[in-house]
Order: sequence, then C-alpha cells, then structure tokens
Amino acid sequence: MSFAIRPVAPKDEPEWRRLWSAYLAFYESSVPETVTETTFARLLDPQRSQQDALVAEQNGKLVGFVHFIFHAHNWRVEDVCYLQDLFVDPSVRGAGVGHALIEAVYAEADRRGSPSVYWLTQDFNTRARALYDRVARLTPFVKYQR
Repeated sequence: MSFAIRPVAPKDEPEWRRLWSAYLAFYESSVPETVTETTFARLLDPQRSQQDALVAEQNGKLVGFVHFIFHAHNWRVEDVCYLQDLFVDPSVRGAGVGHALIEAVYAEADRRGSPSVYWLTQDFNTRARALYDRVARLTPFVKYQR
C-alpha cells in the first residue's frame, strides 16, 4: 500500500471532516460545529505553530490524520509534544498508516528539539494499543479530569 504523509492543507477540509467525524464516533463523542470549525482553522493557522496536523493521503484521498501540540513543561527546558488525536480510516488499518503518522510526529518533535512525545488512549482501544506498545513505552499514569 502506498501513501504519503504531509501537512494538512485548506483543500483537505472535506476529507478531514469525514475522518474527524468517524474519529469522534469511534469514541462515542461529539463536539459542536463551532469546535470542528475552530479546530481545523487552528491546525492551519501559521500563528499557532504549537498546534499542528499531518495527514496520510492515498490516491488523492485522506486515509488518516494526527493532531499534535507542543507545550512548555515544568520538568524540562524544552517544549514537549502531546499527540492529541490519531485516526486511520478502518479500510486501511493494519497497513502501516498509524505507525507512519506517529513516526512523522516523532520526526517533527526531533526537528523542533522536543525530547518527549506522549499521548493518551482509552483502555478498550486494543488494536491501537498493540501499535502503541511497539512504538512507545506505556507509563503508569492515570488521568483525572474536571
């Protein structure tokens, strides 16, 4: 399977929205339209260089995306990278798209001098966790949220 990883572009909005909707549905979640609009705009905004996105494209169609955010950290001098969202179209899962997207985030973190990339997932996301176990180290942290 041949695909390319590249930065998200304005022309990607319809396909990105299709994938974004499927991603939210997977997590049995939804966001207001204004959040979707704002998120896509932020991912494209050169003034918000801390927030970024890459897409996987195959034959002119998006088959995956990754959103990531660089931020300060109290235990490091350098910014760290939070991989917030990763989604691969179910029709191409298992073909290396998710792995390539994570590796592209690692490369961008290295380029920016960020020593750490981290993310969260739900415990029931077993298929994705099998990939994550190969490309990262599971930590013992538990998330709390207000």
